[in-house]
Amino acid sequence: MSFSLTAAEAADARPVTIRRPRASRWEPAGNIRELAQYADLFRTLTEHRIRVRYKQSILGFGWAILQPLSMMLIFTLVFSRITHMPTEGIPYALFAYSGLLLWSFISTSLSNSTNALVGHGQLITKVYFPREILPLSYVAAGLFDLLVGGVVLLAILAWYGRPITFHLLFAIPVIGTAALLTIAIAFVASALQVRFRDIGIAVPLILYLWMFSTPIAYPLSQVPAKYRTIFEMNPLTGLIEGFRDVILRNHAPSFALLAVPLLTAAVLLPIAYALFKRAEATMADII
Repeated sequence: MSFSLTAAEAADARPVTIRRPRASRWEPAGNIRELAQYADLFRTLTEHRIRVRYKQSILGFGWAILQPLSMMLIFTLVFSRITHMPTEGIPYALFAYSGLLLWSFISTSLSNSTNALVGHGQLITKVYFPREILPLSYVAAGLFDLLVGGVVLLAILAWYGRPITFHLLFAIPVIGTAALLTIAIAFVASALQVRFRDIGIAVPLILYLWMFSTPIAYPLSQVPAKYRTIFEMNPLTGLIEGFRDVILRNHAPSFALLAVPLLTAAVLLPIAYALFKRAEATMADII
């Protein structure tokens, strides 16, 4: 006995493709290939972050430098005029701004990316795309702010008559390492925020404590010798000192200090990405 399908039944028999997260198993190559397929979405979201941040604002891109610049003024008043903090012959305003510029990128990126998934709950529950694009877009927007602030840093260098040498190129790997470390922490914080909303409340406090336990307002040389090793184990110490080495001291960053953030990023990033993709399958149900 033979059966024939009607036109309606034949149409219903067309193959159906179901898109779902790859979180059921860890496939780094597949995850990265899939992420590359959504490059346009990543670019669109990043541009949206930048436009929304400065839309209908009087200062415009000036807000990108307002935070490090205002903190530089406060730090200069307190640590230079009042406590007379030594800075190895570097003008304190320049010393403080160089550290605050990199720190502002890290802190702003982490603050915004922590709430990236929760803040886009309606999008996550309706459309599938690699969820890591959301925190990544905030970090990319933070890099744009860092670029704008870097132009101001060059202007301050010129104001103080500091030379700009080829060592400035070493800032690229330093910033790249800072970005990778920030992405790793953003993956973990944003994924945990979906289940535990306390993370969003705790992150500002953690960042505040982290800033003052990092030699940003003071040089590493002023840390007592018995605490120096502890401070050097802080990955931000190597990043801030390395950034100042290439910008202010005109020599390559110290590998001994930069090794800590490099190793931390190399170990933490794949672990954080694996945990993020593992949690991705249930995000839409929980959020």
